[in-house]
Amino acid sequence: MSTSRHIIRGSTQVVGLIGWPVEHSVSPPMHNAAFAELGLDWCYVPLPVHPDRVPEALLGAVALGLRGFNATVPHKEALVPLVDTLTDAARAIGAVNTVLLKDGKAVGHNTDAGGFLRALNDAGFDPQGCSALVLGAGGAARAVVYALATSHARVTILNRTPTKAIALAAEFSPVSPRARLQGGPLDESPIQQASLGVNLVVNTTPLGMWTRSSRIADAEHDEISPWPETVPFPREALLMDLIYNPRETPLMRQALQAGARACDGLSMLVHQGAEAFTLWTGQDAPVDVMMAACVAILGGE
Repeated sequence: MSTSRHIIRGSTQVVGLIGWPVEHSVSPPMHNAAFAELGLDWCYVPLPVHPDRVPEALLGAVALGLRGFNATVPHKEALVPLVDTLTDAARAIGAVNTVLLKDGKAVGHNTDAGGFLRALNDAGFDPQGCSALVLGAGGAARAVVYALATSHARVTILNRTPTKAIALAAEFSPVSPRARLQGGPLDESPIQQASLGVNLVVNTTPLGMWTRSSRIADAEHDEISPWPETVPFPREALLMDLIYNPRETPLMRQALQAGARACDGLSMLVHQGAEAFTLWTGQDAPVDVMMAACVAILGGE
């Protein structure tokens, strides 16, 4: 990995991340490490944008000549009606996490679904026709369920508000006639029933995530798991927890103690970023370099 300090010039191509907040993001060092590795005169910057000012931010990015940007919460859904064109994935998922700016036009992409599938591949898991249990029905779940539906999986979505899970299952059922989707409540009995014979468990909830304020102050929240202690974790299943900070969540510990395999969300983060990198630059992303930059910040292996 190149360690030389990049000098910003008039020729430097600028991309970035809009969100509210963005100071906790590892995307700037991840992308800047990739630019340095390939010797590209590019720079990635965090751009805090208030939720009320997303339309202005998009117009400003075009006016300033940015080559594109990523979007994180809570702006992914807000960009859908604002961009000039949507990819099929972004339209289906209902969220834009990557914008490509070219010739004054904004194309909205969603690289989360592809990043999720590549992360499964890293874990040696083939989702084709699998039986999956998805915890949560928010924005992250939409990309996961879409990716699993395109893989013709049997998917059970469980959420604290079951109507959201049921609606999400109904919305994505047409993605593949071979997929089987259903929704229900995120409670002990449905979890126990859905875990029988499952191949894959995906946590899309924030439970167990370190908050940006203080690990100590939020210790009680950090130790929460969406999986009841009274329900054995299926040892034959792979757990993918989309949380990547901390590198080992309480849910991951439950899975590992049961003898199952478990991985965090860092691989998905890197792969969705790598796809965005290629969209902007036209070059293959140095995935190993991007991963190393994230690990250096977050710790872990």
